[in-house]
Amino acid sequence: MESFNIDPSVLKKLIADHIEDGYLENIIDMFKHDASLYNYVGELITDERLRVKIGVSALIETLRVEDPENVSKAIPSLFPLLKDQNPIRRGDAAHILGMIGNKDAIPFLKEIENDENENVRTIVKEAIEEIESEISR
Repeated sequence: MESFNIDPSVLKKLIADHIEDGYLENIIDMFKHDASLYNYVGELITDERLRVKIGVSALIETLRVEDPENVSKAIPSLFPLLKDQNPIRRGDAAHILGMIGNKDAIPFLKEIENDENENVRTIVKEAIEEIESEISR
């Protein structure tokens, strides 16, 4: 797989803008072509645009099926967000980790299962359950 030869900040903006504009299929193809793009997932879910956040969830949901050997590459970009001051970011990261379904995320999720924010606690609990059910399949 070849990486895109473009400035990372320009590439992240391009991905987010295309997701917002409804070109998710194009972004899915880009991720399948270049697995290094998974490194941007954490930053993409911090975008303030709701359509981008929802699009990133749809992206991961699709790639989990269409690119299962690479989707876990997004995990390292999500771990720092579990400690973010913003509870929405903590919850979004936990949700995406649950969608990915990799057992390596469980210890990191358990670190915040008693989060001060009730919504984050609920999302973390659901993410852990989702991963554990995936493992038992």
